[in-house]
Amino acid sequence: MNRPDQQRTAEQNVRRARVFGVLESAGVLAALLALWWLASHFQWVSKVFLPTPEATLHSLLQGLNLAPSDVPGELAGFTASTVERMLLGWLLASFAGMALGALIGISAQARAWIQPTLEFIRPLPASAVLPLAISIFGLSPSMVLSVVAFGAMWPVLLATIHGFASVEPRLKEVAGALQISRAAFIWKVGLPSAMPDILAGMRLSMTVSLIVAVVGEMIASQSGLGQAILLAARSFRASELFAGIVLLGLIGFVTNALLAVAERRLLRWQHP
Repeated sequence: MNRPDQQRTAEQNVRRARVFGVLESAGVLAALLALWWLASHFQWVSKVFLPTPEATLHSLLQGLNLAPSDVPGELAGFTASTVERMLLGWLLASFAGMALGALIGISAQARAWIQPTLEFIRPLPASAVLPLAISIFGLSPSMVLSVVAFGAMWPVLLATIHGFASVEPRLKEVAGALQISRAAFIWKVGLPSAMPDILAGMRLSMTVSLIVAVVGEMIASQSGLGQAILLAARSFRASELFAGIVLLGLIGFVTNALLAVAERRLLRWQHP
């Protein structure tokens, strides 16, 4: 078999594996939905706590104003607020994490000085910083945004530090011999080399930003899916509670899928 045929066969195998992967994932999802349907319809769990899939879908469509209802749905507005808060916090976290990570990762001396402090601050959960943020910003959207940025910055920061610290030493020697400035080295050599780590950190950061945004909305009573889910839970409106959870899952799935596509496109040079 010649090389073009081998390459064509390899591509077909990859496509076949992707199709089987999608079918397997769909099968797992269908099994979970079937289990949910059985548990709710046969009263394995009270409907007060576990609504039927049909009731959840109806509440979701009503909340998004996609089904007739006497009361206008508010889920679309809540979703927009949460997504906006999540994306702004993620962008702030990404820029701050990449900038600080590049400055720290490029210098072994800076890493030696700052690493202990980073290891001290990194384990702090974002929710533990909420009281401090409330005392500074009050119960305002800026408070939630600052906590989201703080919580989501760490995956990008640590991934960037690792990526820059792992740059091939010979590249640094060549840059020194060519008298390339530090800024030029960061932009032309360090950033492309660290990009796989940075993009992986940014994907994880997006998930963290969604989680922290929802927690912040719950605690600070800010408009969003977090507040909607909390109010539904307190009122024992199980179908609305599950509708909000489904929306959060869809947001996480879609954003992760979009970032995965962007990652493959940006890293095409790794797989010629």
